Amino acid sequence: MLFSRRLMLGLAVAGSLAGAVAFPALAGEGPTEIDLFFPVPVDGKLARDMGTLIKEFNETHPDVKATAVYTGSYDDTLIKTRAAIKAGKPPAAVIMSANFLLDMQIENQLTNLDGLIAADGTTKEKFLGQFFPALQGNAVINRSVYGVPFHNSTPLLYINADKAKEAGLDPDKPPQTWAELTDWAKKLTKRDGDKVTQWGIAIPCAYDYCGWMMETLTMSNGGRYYNEEFGGEVYYDTPSMLGALTWWNDLIAKHKVHPPGVTPGPAVSTSFISGNAAMMMLSTGSLTYVRDNAKFAYKVAFIPRNVRNAVPIGGASLIMPAGLEADKQKAAWTLIKWMTSPEKSGWWSRATGYFAPNVAAYKTPEMVEFLGKNPDAKTAVEQLEVAKPWFATYKTVPVRKNLEDEVMLVLNGKKQPKEALAAAQKAADETLRPYNAETSLKLP
Repeated sequence: MLFSRRLMLGLAVAGSLAGAVAFPALAGEGPTEIDLFFPVPVDGKLARDMGTLIKEFNETHPDVKATAVYTGSYDDTLIKTRAAIKAGKPPAAVIMSANFLLDMQIENQLTNLDGLIAADGTTKEKFLGQFFPALQGNAVINRSVYGVPFHNSTPLLYINADKAKEAGLDPDKPPQTWAELTDWAKKLTKRDGDKVTQWGIAIPCAYDYCGWMMETLTMSNGGRYYNEEFGGEVYYDTPSMLGALTWWNDLIAKHKVHPPGVTPGPAVSTSFISGNAAMMMLSTGSLTYVRDNAKFAYKVAFIPRNVRNAVPIGGASLIMPAGLEADKQKAAWTLIKWMTSPEKSGWWSRATGYFAPNVAAYKTPEMVEFLGKNPDAKTAVEQLEVAKPWFATYKTVPVRKNLEDEVMLVLNGKKQPKEALAAAQKAADETLRPYNAETSLKLP
């Protein structure tokens, strides 16, 4: 997200043609042309990497010509995909935020992938068995497959190891609890009179990231952000979320170890890279950016707990919008399977910092060698043992923003946490009301 927006907006990739494809075109016909919508939700050179990936696909699949179309943030990608579906011109495949799938399925905007899986002579269980179990909660809806995990993440604690040592802290023994993290942040914060010259920690809060961070903190405080079994309930006005938001606000207002106000993700990573923040919570999707740009030793660690170790899944799945013609659907399925294969899943992980959702990717020689040289890439995978599905409801984005708007008021010093969460719950309940009226409250 930090590199030139003009580069990303102008990116559309098509490659030369050679090789073979599983669904050959009829004699005399040209290749099936398809679009792939993709977002760039984290730092780094992801758009350029996508260009490389799609160029290779086109070179090895002569009967398909894929064009990668940059569509902005996760939220922007959802908006543009829905607009294309409404216009009757859906892209054949989309790298869609994994927590938007339920909302899209409720609105009948997704292609059910069960038939394509069966046509390949396998079962849903075997197909999904390629991927880490923690990812399946955001890919399966009502026992049907609607998404294929492509790049996924968990939040991580990033630590400037050099600054930790300067403060008498051992970066090889990172903080395990909120109490320990608060103590570390105090020791890592530097002041020149009333001016802070180095913040102990920074946590991003902007639309999308803020909701993910609140889910992260709420889960590590023993709570649940939403009802994982039903898209009409969220749990904003609860002790676990109140404790999470209060602790985050205390880092700013009470302990004064966190920058005041709302800080977007790119500003957080910039602050960490520049040495202005000694620790940060950010996606593993930013790991390659940190690795490539940090001029200091750093460590990554699990998100510390207050009640339990738990984090939400993040990242995206490959989906097919509803309304595709048969030839485009087959071409998209070829692309999706290729992109999520062990080899390509591993390549994408090494290029971006996201972990590879395909378990077999970690058995490839390239990944074994990579992890030997970059053990920091193992942390997000190890954290999958305590990972849970990402917040997903009816009207996911508006319901998420009902909370984010109130959290931003708290972090800006304009509301107290308890008042803000009561308002967020009231607003979310109103947003969810139409769905509940047609489901849980529609009685015989």
